[in-house]
Amino acid sequence: MIDTKGRSLELFYIDGHPDGMITAELFNWTGHVFVTPRTRLTEALTREEAGYAGVYLLLGEYDGGAFAYIGEAEDLRSRIKTHASSADKDWWETAVLISASANRLNKAHVKYLESRMIAIAKEIGHTPLQNNTAPSLPGLTEADVAKMEAFLANIMVVLPAIRVDMFVQRSRPAGSTTSNFSLVEDETVFASKNSSSQFILKYPKYNIVAKAILKDGEFIVQAGSGAFPEWQGTEKHNYRPLFEELLRGGVIAREGDVAKFVKDYVFSSPSAAAAMVYGRAANGPECWHEVIHNITYREWEARQLAAVVPEDD
Repeated sequence: MIDTKGRSLELFYIDGHPDGMITAELFNWTGHVFVTPRTRLTEALTREEAGYAGVYLLLGEYDGGAFAYIGEAEDLRSRIKTHASSADKDWWETAVLISASANRLNKAHVKYLESRMIAIAKEIGHTPLQNNTAPSLPGLTEADVAKMEAFLANIMVVLPAIRVDMFVQRSRPAGSTTSNFSLVEDETVFASKNSSSQFILKYPKYNIVAKAILKDGEFIVQAGSGAFPEWQGTEKHNYRPLFEELLRGGVIAREGDVAKFVKDYVFSSPSAAAAMVYGRAANGPECWHEVIHNITYREWEARQLAAVVPEDD
């Protein structure tokens, strides 16, 4: 759905602070994304685009984890004011307002976008929603559906750039990066099946083996990889919410005394991937080993860099 060609994105920090009010726009797109912390809401709602029709996100924390609400309105200002005074939405800290220049979106458009965004967020399962269900899609003409899908694709490009990652799909269908995964498969055979760099991690104490590939800049742990069945690290570690999210979303499933990755999953780093396998913090660059040369990820990375940037004489 998302165009993979290079795009030009303009971020404008309205009050000069990266954690303040921000506008985000793509070149040659009529959409407009406006982010405001709740502490600046009074000032934010005086802006012209706050009175437009659009969809919005309320972002914050609830019960110690990320939480969100997705809605639509013909008048964003009025709806956000209502939420700000509502007791059941006192958890949110940031609002993201999405509209179109010259107020081009109508009621049917924004209801379509709301329904699609709720469905996508629930399917990905990265961030729990206060929305109970996704509303049904409104009746749009074929042409309007195409326009809104294109509009939605641009939204999905902009949101990660402003650190809203709840729509980033990191899981992949099982077998999307390799086939016939086997815990006893010879490592060189495993590597020969894939054109990307291959890595393996072993946790002998629990007979756990995990395999991963680095492809197009993504570190992907593959379906069939083993994992510790529960978080055994410190309670407040940054990786614990991710571990619980993968269990909740069905990426990792418990199977008796161990667990397994049911889907391929993209991690931001080898350390994040290793932490999900061990169930605790781990030094990923030292834990993962490149299969062909039997060297650590750190050593493999150093070789790659040396080949591009020669060491000083």
